[in-house]
Amino acid sequence: MSEILGTTIRSLYISGSATLISSLWSIPLAYALASSRKSSQIASLLEALVGVPTVLVGLLLYLLLSRQGPLGILGMLYTPQAIILGESILVTPLLTSVAFRVLRYSIETYGELAYTLGSSSRQAMALAVTQSLPGLASAMVMAFSRAIGELGVALLVGGNLRGYTRTLTTAIALEVSKGEFQDAISLGTILVVVMVLISFVLRLLRRLQ
Repeated sequence: MSEILGTTIRSLYISGSATLISSLWSIPLAYALASSRKSSQIASLLEALVGVPTVLVGLLLYLLLSRQGPLGILGMLYTPQAIILGESILVTPLLTSVAFRVLRYSIETYGELAYTLGSSSRQAMALAVTQSLPGLASAMVMAFSRAIGELGVALLVGGNLRGYTRTLTTAIALEVSKGEFQDAISLGTILVVVMVLISFVLRLLRRLQ
């Protein structure tokens, strides 16, 4: 039981950290794209990249972080930091594309309204961003769900080391490979419950605003 709890907390920490780190560049990029009138092609490319297989991202990162790779000197392979890096890259297209649509709508709706009322450019943009906050929070929850539910990155660059890099998804894969399907289903249930609870809390917070 303690191992399952540790694996769950580790999964939350890794995926939460990856989502927060990704937001540091994804949301500013989305804002820059939303503010530009010639960004539809880039936005379409990001939407296409949302479906990139996680195992491909994991493989490319493994090649970079392995001892023979250009980043092997960092010694990050088979560490939680490697999984965080991989998941932050993985969720970037999703987070950026969703945030782009949220910000584009707010800029076109609230930003233009602020301009007609005589607001300055900074005031108009501030209003648009403020109105986008609930949508941006939802985008981050979607990115978190994508991160915590992925397997390829966590397995390839994390190594599924017990008590160190094992996450819920890699634990499920391990139990399936051992033929322990009941344990795998239990872990899968925990994963689904965590995702549902986070979504419910976000919805509750939005209602209280």
